[in-house]
Formats: sequence, structure tokens, C-alpha cells
Amino acid sequence: MEFEFTRMGLVYAHLIACCAAIGLILMSDIAMVRQLISGDPRERMDPHHLQELQNTVAMALAALWATGVAIVALDTSFKGWEYFANPKLQAKITVVCLLTLNGVLLHHRVLPLMMKAGSLLNLSFSQRSFAVFAGAVSGVSWFYAALLGVGRPLNWKYSLPQILAAYPALIAGSFVGLMLLLAWAQYRASGDQLAFEGTRFVGAH
Repeated sequence: MEFEFTRMGLVYAHLIACCAAIGLILMSDIAMVRQLISGDPRERMDPHHLQELQNTVAMALAALWATGVAIVALDTSFKGWEYFANPKLQAKITVVCLLTLNGVLLHHRVLPLMMKAGSLLNLSFSQRSFAVFAGAVSGVSWFYAALLGVGRPLNWKYSLPQILAAYPALIAGSFVGLMLLLAWAQYRASGDQLAFEGTRFVGAH
């Protein structure tokens, strides 16, 4: 009984950390997409907001690791080392490790670029591609980890490659979709700028 309540508490904390991070990332991504579609795509992002978002997600990731390791240690103490042979657990560990490495890149490479440029459209193509790819990996990884966390039907039924098959496809799809959206936003911003310059020219004459 004590084991069950301890595990339930850890799983609950694990779930809260995951939900908090996903909620923040989703709200931030929706705001960015709305700005690219209907707002001024070159409007500078609030650097304070970017820093707060990064700090909160980093804390959520740390909590995810702490509670996740505790859950795995608790389960291993009762089920033995064969517990790690579960492909679903292997997949989740793989995704969370990639999420963590990607988070380090976001913190040390992408965030400084964004705080300096203020907008994705102000970055060079290579910098923009890197930032979008890192963002795609982050978003997909959080949702994929959450799916694996609740995916009890996946336990012992599928191999590791089968469970992770959709992961790179989702990252690629997200990356391509965001790059196309940015290309359209840049085209729209260029058109608005030309129209503005034309209005100024006509007004001057």
C-alpha cells in the first residue's frame, strides 16, 4: 500500500511538471503563429518573456527528470532490472534525453540569438533554420514524451523502432511547416514594406 501511494505521488508530480511545460510551450507557439499570420511578423519578442519561458521550462524539465528517475528506481526495486527491457520505457528515456540535449542548445544558442534579433525573420536563413529545428524538436519531444507516459497499451507490445517511428516524421513535418509559414510571413512583411514605401513616395509628390 505504501508503495502504491508513493508511486502515485511521484506520477502526479511527474504529470504536473509535464503539463506545465507543454502548456507554456503550446501557448507560446500559438502566440508566435498568430503573430506570423495576422500580426506584424517582424515585431520584436519580449526578451523578458523569452527568458521566463526558458527558465520555467528548464525547471519543469528538471522536475520531470527528478520524478522520472524516482519512479523508475521505485519500479526497478520491485520488478528488477528486466523492467528496463520494456521498449516503451526505452523510447521514453531516449526522447527525454534528446529533449534535454535540445534544451541545452536552445538555452545556449537559440535564446541568445532570439534575444538579440528579436524576431525569427531578423535571423539569417541558417540561424532561422537552426532555431526552427530546435523548436520543432522541443515541441514534438514534449508531446511525444507525454504520449509515452500515458501509453500503457504500448507496454511490451511494440519494438523500440516501431514506437519511435513517428517521432522523426513529426519533427520533420513540424520543421517544414514552420519554415513554410516563416517564408510566407517574410513575403507578407516584404509586401507590406513595399506598399508603405510606395505610399510615402506618392505622398512626397
